[in-house]
Amino acid sequence: MTRRLNYFFALALAILAPLYSATAQGKVPGIVLSVDARESPGRILHVKESITTVPGPLTLVYPEWIPGEHGPTGPIIDLVGIRIFAGRETIAWRRDLEHMYEIHCDVPSGTNRVDLSFDYILPTPGERFSSGASSTARLAVINWNQVVLYPKGANPDEMSVSATLTLSPDWKSGSALETERVTGGSIVFRPVPLAKLIDSPVLTGAHFRRFDLGTAAGAPHYLDIASDDEAALEMNDQLLGAYRKLVSEANGLFGAHHYKHYDFLLTLSDGVAHFGLEHHQSSDNRVAERSLLDEKLRKMAAGLLPHEFVHSWNGKYRRPAGLATGDFTTPMKGDLLWVYEGLTQYLGKILASRSGLRTPEEYREDLALLAARLDYRPGREWRPLQDCADEAQVLYNAGSDWEAYRRGTDFYDESNLIWLEADAIIRQETRGAKSLDDFCKAFHGGTTSEPAVRPYTIEDVLAGLNDVAPYDWSGFLKTRLQSLAPHAPLGGIELAGWKLVYKNAPSSIEEADEFSHKEFDLRFSIGIGGGSGPRDEIDRR
Repeated sequence: MTRRLNYFFALALAILAPLYSATAQGKVPGIVLSVDARESPGRILHVKESITTVPGPLTLVYPEWIPGEHGPTGPIIDLVGIRIFAGRETIAWRRDLEHMYEIHCDVPSGTNRVDLSFDYILPTPGERFSSGASSTARLAVINWNQVVLYPKGANPDEMSVSATLTLSPDWKSGSALETERVTGGSIVFRPVPLAKLIDSPVLTGAHFRRFDLGTAAGAPHYLDIASDDEAALEMNDQLLGAYRKLVSEANGLFGAHHYKHYDFLLTLSDGVAHFGLEHHQSSDNRVAERSLLDEKLRKMAAGLLPHEFVHSWNGKYRRPAGLATGDFTTPMKGDLLWVYEGLTQYLGKILASRSGLRTPEEYREDLALLAARLDYRPGREWRPLQDCADEAQVLYNAGSDWEAYRRGTDFYDESNLIWLEADAIIRQETRGAKSLDDFCKAFHGGTTSEPAVRPYTIEDVLAGLNDVAPYDWSGFLKTRLQSLAPHAPLGGIELAGWKLVYKNAPSSIEEADEFSHKEFDLRFSIGIGGGSGPRDEIDRR
């Protein structure tokens, strides 16, 4: 191990020497970062970092509040082996006693740079979003927030980072980051602001394929897939066509986009956490290994990529003010997650059907299943939906035991029902002339641009709805968000001419759900269910 680490240190210096020189000349201010992922099969990443600074007290911060995860989920527990240097001198450091994500040190006079060396332990299987299991022997997802420290008070949108990633031989990769050059097995990315780097994960693996999904309004789109098994990468023409149609349907819905290019990063593995996480120009999507091959698994994964793609507009470009903190240390406020996640849940399921990833019948079966699960929840009588959003940063970590009484992140699926009803009301009030599509195009579309953030408030949402169809939207939303009614809001289903009914046989979606989770669901008959463990985050997306 020591010999390998010494070799990496020499290699890192050789690669980064030109960048260090440029930093000293003021051409590349900020951070120079090098990550060695060759030992990711052994669940460890080796990191070298150089930070431009000035002599005196220095506080370094590890990203705590991770965009899209809506909570203080930065996995600092897995950051190990920290050493700080000024030239050849080792600098002592100490953790802040109140803010565990901060460490303090003193930079000696006569230097304008500190060098760091540390490792990141890749977790074993478990559910913790991106800080959960992210690697196997044949693939890895590199999330930059896990492998960087930065000066406290620095603006992540202004601090430049020159990042290099060293991969195992013959491994390929995909990312929204643009490559400057490749040196041996090391990829040198073009310098970007820290916020953009953290917003751009890298998917890498020994079994890797890239599919061209076409161009929309000048922006190319790709589907990058890594798996533990080469055979799992096979995709039939019908499914590939549906993903290509997803690109055109989403761009048609919003009328503009806010990225230069877009990469769907898809991990097919039974050894990583299963979930989706949105980014401006990419998305991190992780599902079961055979999700492209097994029809039941494919049905369950069909809504994930549409959901995360919608987030490029709703969540990344337009973002609730309480979630648009501008840094990784300010606590987030999730009170508008019923828009951020709830509207995205609604649109993601709609786009899955419009693109052909699901049939209209499968859409209705999925809608019926989520409505039924929400309709009889004793927790509805003490916790309003708004509180589920307000306490999201805690509820994301809740177990599945007593979930009907506790309630969890219900703002995904229940808000789906609310936005369905809003769509039906708009159609009714305008006699079919307009729909929720018009709100989305006006509110989230705008003019095509590179990644940007436009925060909004509840007043902005109400104004946008009233611009499309004048109505008592304030009263409508207040009633549904603060309600302690014993049953779910099924008005949208009923206004669309349908009703929720129960039959003596499961639907195809319910069968697929039970199969994918290895569980049985009898809550609608004798009121019990069971399975192999907690449900994946993908269920909410």
